[in-house]
Amino acid sequence: MNTPARAALFDVDGTLVDTNHLHVTAWWEAFRQAGHRVTMHDVHRSVGLGGGDLVERLLGPDRDRDADAEISAAHKTLYATYFERLPAFDAAGDLLRALAERGRRIVLATSAGGAELKALRRAIDADEVIAGAASADDVAEGKPAPDPVQQAVELADVPPERAVFVGDTVWDMEAAVRAGVTPVGLLCGGIPAEALREAGARALYQDPADLLRHLDDSPLAERG
Repeated sequence: MNTPARAALFDVDGTLVDTNHLHVTAWWEAFRQAGHRVTMHDVHRSVGLGGGDLVERLLGPDRDRDADAEISAAHKTLYATYFERLPAFDAAGDLLRALAERGRRIVLATSAGGAELKALRRAIDADEVIAGAASADDVAEGKPAPDPVQQAVELADVPPERAVFVGDTVWDMEAAVRAGVTPVGLLCGGIPAEALREAGARALYQDPADLLRHLDDSPLAERG
């Protein structure tokens, strides 16, 4: 009887590509243009949610919902100005290649989609080992709902218990827990370690390079 494969699932923004603060700036400006005063700190703690959920969290249920589409569109337009120069974290691509060499199926699970996801994948520069991507275009609900992680598990074609999800936000950890996969947190997105632990992170690393250095002792190295 063949042993099922294992999968390494990854968030992208703030995990493999250094974009969280670019999103903070773009969202802050989009809210400002719409006449809302929102602190950058609050925006930062909301990054990783889908656009609609982020607006809901920051402006609340009593807002003028007719303006939601305009705010989200402004964010997309502002953020798109960075597409040609999105910076991958050091060793992001090397980490994915090292995992592929160890037989892991690599799948991305991200709230990004369309041209944004293409720009992120271009920055990572490891498409040869990425088996697929579960994006905002593919699921009904974004993180912290389990949908993106569950979709990534299906793309990897492995049981949930044989998958590890690496992310940088509380929403990533919560989605992984709900999907029944092992959550691993990276601190490079700027979220405090304790918040990630409380959300379910089984292990924490500074960034992709740190995880690569400790790969053989990490949850991603489990055998069998």
